[in-house]
Amino acid sequence: MSKPAITIAGRRIADDTAPYVIAEMSANHNGSIETAFKIIEEAKKAGADAVKIQTYTADTITLNHDGDDFQIKGGLWGGKTLYQLYEEAHMPWDWHAPLFKKARELDITIFSSPFDATAVDLLEDLGAPAYKIASFEAVDLELIRYVAGTGKPMIISTGMADDAEICEAIEAARRGGCKEIAILHCVSGYPAPAEDYNLLTIPDMIRRFGLVTGLSDHTLENTTAIASVALGARIIEKHFTLDRKGGGPDDSFSLEPADMMDLCVSSRRAWMSLGRIDYGRKPSEGENVKFRRSLYFVKNLKAGEIIPADAIRSVRPGFGLAPKRYGDVVGAVLLKDAEAFGPVTLAHIQS
Repeated sequence: MSKPAITIAGRRIADDTAPYVIAEMSANHNGSIETAFKIIEEAKKAGADAVKIQTYTADTITLNHDGDDFQIKGGLWGGKTLYQLYEEAHMPWDWHAPLFKKARELDITIFSSPFDATAVDLLEDLGAPAYKIASFEAVDLELIRYVAGTGKPMIISTGMADDAEICEAIEAARRGGCKEIAILHCVSGYPAPAEDYNLLTIPDMIRRFGLVTGLSDHTLENTTAIASVALGARIIEKHFTLDRKGGGPDDSFSLEPADMMDLCVSSRRAWMSLGRIDYGRKPSEGENVKFRRSLYFVKNLKAGEIIPADAIRSVRPGFGLAPKRYGDVVGAVLLKDAEAFGPVTLAHIQS
């Protein structure tokens, strides 16, 4: 049975490939297209595979109403209505074309999370190579089916979704015509504590759903993301900003450029270290074999003598017989002269 894989803009993502790192711009442009351009540049410098944006307006994601249902209470965005938050955070649609152009000039993949059908249509016009379904939209099966109709790879974030809802989202994508689906384990807290992540869910997701699986990580540093690689995560998404103190809606829980570079390097190093099951000697150990213990003479002896226990010791270096041969050596008839500080060899005890 073939293992699951997806391909985004020519980059194959599977168990046998290094993690695919996505720098999520989200609202970290803070209303400046120049900042957005700089985020793309820094994502490229850091080694990210892709930068992801979000495509919505306040009117496509919520209603302009200040009733109790639409008030944000507590947390990072407390005191605002949903409409006020998304009006502040959204990326103007007329920025999309220049941002896609910039990313292509820098040779870094760019795609987006659409939040309604009109956003998908815009992104299709721009040639988006893939789509991301945000955690809060994983229950919007109509949106998933519409995205699936593009035929592009789809990544579904599963924050807050239970296993039944994940199944429904995957089924909607498949029924809509999507052939390449990946899912991300996610905790939709901003930020989310590491102990909420329960990373052992990742191998269970891989077994249960049979899809490329990754992590959308909202912790404040990289340990959780790097650990997820050992458990099978092959996509890692982290929010990315130029300055965590920038004051924007998402800045405070995003990685800065140096941290994103560390994530890219460390996650790929973690993947490389997994390797395969191998109990053999490794290339880097070759020169150190000589420093293992072995049997050495500590007294001068003549051929024909019985080798006494006090005439040999297990010491470093490793040019003599292995210490496990101690019992074969003690009490044996010495077949040739032995000098103190010389290794015990088979020639000393076997003809």
